[in-house]
Amino acid sequence: MVALPEINRHKTHAVRVRGVTVGGGAPVVVQSMTNTDTGDVDATFAQVKQLFLAGSEIVRVTVNNNEAAVGVARLRERLDKEGLDVPLVGCFHYNGHTLLNDHPALAETLDKYRINPGNVGFGKKHDAQYEQMIEKAVEYNKPVRIGVNWGSLDQAITSKLMDENAGLPADEIMREALVESALSSAAKAEEIGLPADKIILSAKVSHVQDLVAVYQALAERSNYALHLGLTEAGLGSKGIVATAVGEGILLQQGIGDTIRASLTPEPQGDRTLEVRVCQEILQSLGLRSFMPEVIACPGCGRTTSTVFQELAQAIQGHINAQMPTWIKQYQGVETMKVAVMGCIVNGPGESKHADIGISLPGSGENPAAPVFIDGKKACTLRGDNIAQKFQQLVEEYVQNRYGQG
Repeated sequence: MVALPEINRHKTHAVRVRGVTVGGGAPVVVQSMTNTDTGDVDATFAQVKQLFLAGSEIVRVTVNNNEAAVGVARLRERLDKEGLDVPLVGCFHYNGHTLLNDHPALAETLDKYRINPGNVGFGKKHDAQYEQMIEKAVEYNKPVRIGVNWGSLDQAITSKLMDENAGLPADEIMREALVESALSSAAKAEEIGLPADKIILSAKVSHVQDLVAVYQALAERSNYALHLGLTEAGLGSKGIVATAVGEGILLQQGIGDTIRASLTPEPQGDRTLEVRVCQEILQSLGLRSFMPEVIACPGCGRTTSTVFQELAQAIQGHINAQMPTWIKQYQGVETMKVAVMGCIVNGPGESKHADIGISLPGSGENPAAPVFIDGKKACTLRGDNIAQKFQQLVEEYVQNRYGQG
């Protein structure tokens, strides 16, 4: 017997962010971020709502000026009024200490602070301003993501490592600087009074191998909850593939408690794509289920008809449209597997492995489409409306199997 490789989760502290648990063995959390001006409460509310309803369990917003600081409390009021219990994270750079001090409602309203130690101040001001922000987190009992970034490394740590390790490759020193910056900043936060179960670490880089090496080191050298993500992952398929590979490697090793896909959106593009990518990464690894899976063959010379392609697309669209309703009515429906296959070669076998599947006739085959339910042949569909008949069978299957509880 060939057993599946077991994913042994790295043991980390459990951090509560509003109603969501990050770390401590809890399911890996999907996170995203708005790209609106937070001072524009209407636009930010619309995007937070869109991301939350798409499945983002935590949403981060930029807090970079007084208008944004004031907007956060108004944003929370709007979300609460509509019953959208989404945790809000404030992302601070350079002036976070001032904003948190000047706007008590901001410090109180946010569910988590995101602080980049490389961007809290420079020279003599660095330590004092970082301390002020951590003190606010302690005062208001807020968790903090200490997020270092290779584009804004703590220069004191980097210079020290460069001097001590002259002759070593620069990228190796950079990776160590990221790890030391994150760990020393977390240790400093604990000294100030922030407990370990209020700390989440991240170390953002833009290349997969750097990501893997840095997070393996963080996991080996600490038990803080970890947020995974490539920074500036990129456009389209490049960003999706790099994110999936990097985060997938680490998640398979049991490393990572919350994830984000930092994709560059197309102009006026759908911001929720990054949420779906994270969900699909977790679902592909078998760590969580969010949406019924449609299995469809790629097509070949046997599948000269486009019927199976159109049916697969139609079934996926139907599932996407129905899920907001199904998820409330049918417990476990997100684990369902549907197969739409294009010919007799692998069609019947794949259909038997799915919960419900159809094997459409390929080129030269009899114009008949056997349907398999729970591994057994249930019926054969014929005629011009096979797609509609199969869609109805899927609907009935959902009701019969998942409507019992």
